[in-house]
Amino acid sequence: MGEYKILNRIDRPEDLKGLSRAEIAALTDEIRDFLVENIRVTGGHLSSNLGVVELTVALHRVLDLPRDHLIWDVGHQSYVHKILTGRRDNFHTLRAGGGLAGFTSRDESEYDCFGAGHSSTSLSAAIGFAEADRLCGSDAVTVAVVGDGAFTGGMIHEALNNCAQNLRLIIILNENEMSISKNIGHFAKNIAKLRAGKSYLKTKRATRNFIKRIPLIGKGLFNFIKKRKKSLKNAMYGSNYFEDMGLYYLGPVNGHDTAALERLLEEAKAAKQSTLIHVKTVKGKGYEPAESHPDSYHSMSKSASKPQNRSFSQIFGEKLTAMAESDGRICAITAAMAQGTGLDIFAAAHKDRFFDVGIAEEHALTFAAGLAAEGMRPVVAVYSTFLQRAYDNIIHDIALQKLPVIMCIDRAGINADDGPTHHGIFDVAFLSQIPGLTIYTPTTAAALEAAMEEAMTLSGPSAIRYPKGCPSEEIGEVFYPDGKVGSLSFKTDFGPEDKPEVLVITDGVIVREALRAKKMLEGRTSLGIVLIEKLSPYRELAEGLAEAVKSAKQILFLEEEIKTGGMGMLLSEALRELGSLEGKQYSIMALENAFIRSEKDKTVYESAGLSADDILKRITLTGDNR
Repeated sequence: MGEYKILNRIDRPEDLKGLSRAEIAALTDEIRDFLVENIRVTGGHLSSNLGVVELTVALHRVLDLPRDHLIWDVGHQSYVHKILTGRRDNFHTLRAGGGLAGFTSRDESEYDCFGAGHSSTSLSAAIGFAEADRLCGSDAVTVAVVGDGAFTGGMIHEALNNCAQNLRLIIILNENEMSISKNIGHFAKNIAKLRAGKSYLKTKRATRNFIKRIPLIGKGLFNFIKKRKKSLKNAMYGSNYFEDMGLYYLGPVNGHDTAALERLLEEAKAAKQSTLIHVKTVKGKGYEPAESHPDSYHSMSKSASKPQNRSFSQIFGEKLTAMAESDGRICAITAAMAQGTGLDIFAAAHKDRFFDVGIAEEHALTFAAGLAAEGMRPVVAVYSTFLQRAYDNIIHDIALQKLPVIMCIDRAGINADDGPTHHGIFDVAFLSQIPGLTIYTPTTAAALEAAMEEAMTLSGPSAIRYPKGCPSEEIGEVFYPDGKVGSLSFKTDFGPEDKPEVLVITDGVIVREALRAKKMLEGRTSLGIVLIEKLSPYRELAEGLAEAVKSAKQILFLEEEIKTGGMGMLLSEALRELGSLEGKQYSIMALENAFIRSEKDKTVYESAGLSADDILKRITLTGDNR
């Protein structure tokens, strides 16, 4: 590990406040070195954290944390914040079982006042904190750090619409990619420098206070001058969106100049009103590979990760691109996740039929509904955990109108590295309740491609869910020995003449735990595995399974999803109605409606009670049907 002479002295924000400017400059260099050195090993978000080093240091020097409140939008850029708030020595546990979370977490530190993981939530939460402080008579300051990308999410604008002027609230607009403000040339740049200058702010503050203190007419005169100034500025340079929303606007300011940042933060605190500071930063700052390719270094894998084959995301993107060559109706939609979902391939080949709607999942689904209603075949690629934001749109705008929208749900199931905010464990339960929606659960490349082809022929909505990472060769060898997909309903690892005493019915890549359990049981009892690749409609699936379950004395429904409303509950109910479970012992192994966190020295399946060992424990147990 490198030498960090200054950083190793920082255990809490107070330790920053006595540092000289030279020490601050050295500290920011050390923090960048520390981030690169550690994230190469642990994996995690690199470029976004390199871009907010000076901003984070400035915030921790000016604010009185944790009395003041600091909220990070998404939270993936909070690593520097963690390092400066007593978590430096545990940083090597980032995203590991029992270690530091990859996002902010209220359970982890008093300095994390609000948990995150999804975009565009910070300002709504910050207004809640600021209003609560106002109501309680507290003069604590609340700061929301919001990236420009989050402004593509409607929730930020909903919050701005609800933002009162009299709050001790500071909004940091961190512009690192998208230009939100109008570019008005060299004069604007000079004005920006002037407005961020120490003398300008001091003079402005003194003038404001002097006018307000004039007896009888002071307050009215100040408001008159303020309105005249705004009218003149708008006439010359155009309206400022944030000032029009009632915010006190400061900036733009160089987000890598700690002195300038501190001056604006002090000014915002002194203003005692809702203020927006416009900060410009560079993603990946200080590390040339990340500066040149910020997207590639947005999220890094662990250095110990083995070279991988094509991921499910890549397979999906390549297949959809090929399908669109012969079908001009096919359109692809993403919510700011083109690369993550594999749609960057489609975007390059079919630019006119590719739509990145920004961080706006609700809009993405209803937009797809409009395309489908006009005869197109829209495919929405979205992470499972982000699809949760658009549940109403799926029901009201797509399913109710029986529109053929295909939802390709990436990162389905448990995602160990990113933790509870990114576990795709709810989609089966909430999608299974929607009439007329077909759900596919492929676990191999061939099955994913077959599901996409079949979904494209349906007259109603469908969802194809698949995990992060690459298809397992083991699953393919066991369930596709001849390489043919055939029916997408389900596959078994036993023939029609076999009569296994124990049957594990499962979906998704958790089938690997069932395969492990089977090897551990060799010579003790016969265990058969049913791998489901098309969940709904459940009645139809149950009818197909009726023969396969006949000989089994015990049946386990295994899933890495929540139990209530999930596959095991709905499929066992359908089998019971058919009489197929009469006289059999059966139970459901699923997530017991809890948020799963990986424990130290345990796999995520062990932490969830869904490992091969847990399967064996269930098989040896006897008791009432559940």
